[in-house]
Amino acid sequence: MTGLSSLLIIVGLFLLGGVYSFVKQKMPRNLVVLLSVSAALCLVAGVMRLEVWN
Repeated sequence: MTGLSSLLIIVGLFLLGGVYSFVKQKMPRNLVVLLSVSAALCLVAGVMRLEVWN
């Protein structure tokens, strides 16, 4: 399942880029926090699913 973990990591990095963009545009704090949490969850899930860690 390396493909799924790679996909989760890529989505997490994409969301982190969105967080950076939203902070620069001074978007509402709720939206930035929600995007940050979802990015963190994607990255953690992707890393935990890697077969190296199992």
